[in-house]
Amino acid sequence: MRKLKWDHGPPPKSAHPYRDSAIAYAVLAGIVVLITAVTGGSVVKGIVAGVIVFAAATAYSWWRVRERLRQQERESK
Repeated sequence: MRKLKWDHGPPPKSAHPYRDSAIAYAVLAGIVVLITAVTGGSVVKGIVAGVIVFAAATAYSWWRVRERLRQQERESK
């Protein structure tokens, strides 16, 4: 009988973490705008909310990536 192995270790690290996070948050911001438009809300307010969500989430994500890289650099010294 074959056993399933559920633990595959840590996920692979992205070669482009800044780009990947920006793309992911751009998609989420687009979903915010789409939901606003579909539900009959103000599209302008939806776009403004989407831009704010994108900017805040991307800035936070980039800050966290920089902090992680700095931590790794400190540990390697």
